[in-house]
Amino acid sequence: MAKVIKEKSIEETLWESANKLRGTVESSEYKHVVLGLIFLKFANDKFNERQQELIAEWKEKYLEITEFYTMKNVFYLPEISRWSYLIENAKSGDLAIKIDTALTTVEKNNSSLKGALPDNYYSRLNLDTAKLASLLDTVNNINTLKDREHDVVGRVYEYFLSKFALAEGKWKWEFYTPKSIVRLMAEMIEPYKGKIYDPACGSGGMFVQSMKFIESHHGNQKEIAIFGQEQTATTYKLAKMNLAIRGISANLWDIPEDTFKRDQHKDLKADFIMANPPFNQKDWRATSELLDDPRWMGYNVPPASNANYAWILNMVAKLSDNGVAWFLLANGSLSGGGDEYKIRKKLIENDLVEAIVILPADMFYTTNISVTLWILNKNKKARIIETNGVVKNYRERKNEVLFMDLRTLWVSFEKKYTQFSDENIVQITTTYHNWQQTKEYQNIPEFCYSASVEEIAKKDFSLVPSKYIEFVNRDENIDFDEKMSALQKEFWELLRDEVTSKEELLLVFKELGYEIGV
Repeated sequence: MAKVIKEKSIEETLWESANKLRGTVESSEYKHVVLGLIFLKFANDKFNERQQELIAEWKEKYLEITEFYTMKNVFYLPEISRWSYLIENAKSGDLAIKIDTALTTVEKNNSSLKGALPDNYYSRLNLDTAKLASLLDTVNNINTLKDREHDVVGRVYEYFLSKFALAEGKWKWEFYTPKSIVRLMAEMIEPYKGKIYDPACGSGGMFVQSMKFIESHHGNQKEIAIFGQEQTATTYKLAKMNLAIRGISANLWDIPEDTFKRDQHKDLKADFIMANPPFNQKDWRATSELLDDPRWMGYNVPPASNANYAWILNMVAKLSDNGVAWFLLANGSLSGGGDEYKIRKKLIENDLVEAIVILPADMFYTTNISVTLWILNKNKKARIIETNGVVKNYRERKNEVLFMDLRTLWVSFEKKYTQFSDENIVQITTTYHNWQQTKEYQNIPEFCYSASVEEIAKKDFSLVPSKYIEFVNRDENIDFDEKMSALQKEFWELLRDEVTSKEELLLVFKELGYEIGV
């Protein structure tokens, strides 16, 4: 029987070519090399397409006028920024300089790209010219406009972001939130119309998936305004480039900034907030800094040792009267003490907490840290809302919180990671929306439970879902999270004892005159 050889995808082929840069260049650096070339190729394909339109309209005299491109949301490319020019000079010794010049020139001629493109990466990294030319040749084979429906260039960009997140090691994944999580976010809060805000926007994935949600549900992207902030300079560039590739307009300001130290959207009132801020961020403020910040709104000041509740209050302060916030935090934020406890208690008493959702393990690429989705809602009253022509009746869910445990809802991918399938997302969002609209909702053991604020108060305002959701296959007197913490502590003690025993054994052999290599 003949062996079937699977044809490699564009993404895989491009990744293999890019990987040849490894060794002399760190992945944290060469992702900008690769994504910069992808951007140039895409911009060039759009530019050429627009040129052909002008020629067909007998407007050849306007071929070098910037406004005839920007009016169609196309970037104008001067001669030295065009892909054909780079291909013609691919064998030249100064190819890296020419690519840097191309990117700089594109940015100068298109104000919406200010601060978006890699700055002298190619020259500074002293790249091997032959390898760079080979990568250029691979990118040249991508027709970025061939399959508009499936967003070829956006797909490649997402693929590379996920691959770089896998490659860059612990804590480097913060620029990228896994796609299936962001898609679940969008499907649950349904951002059809209004202002969307992300205070730690990373590479802009929340915005991309929001626009994809609107497109897939036949909404109008012009009815959405995007606001974001990102403090890491290289990640800020990724976000601006990611959005530019898709023609998505966003207010990310002109420079990267820390959201706490310099809030770039002080007066914003957002209808939707989607965020994945850094977990358990330490030293986010000096001891006396930000003590009187208006974002705390009469709540306790978040502790300087952990920014989790600072992120929460920043988002609450930014919500409009009918706003909904959807964000990720480490599980520890569900039951912390001190000022965190006081803030959490007041959030619950103010009826802002709508849902708490535990995610499966191994959804993030370089950590298996437990993660929780929070949904806060400024308006849980009964109301009728029309979204994209569909009328939805929301019951009054005052003083109730929906708890969901998704730890068994996942499919494998990349061998050791998990993600939500289409069926998982439908099940989760249907349950959530049925709960909001009183359509056939019921508590389901080991999956979901609707708790009253009175019940939560009796649990000392803990938001740990296992305290409310029924688990039929375990002793009801055993707290799952407490048991897991105890097991984790026991496991680490065993490992410590093993190391100690090994050291003692080696010492015995040494005293007997024997050296054993480890």
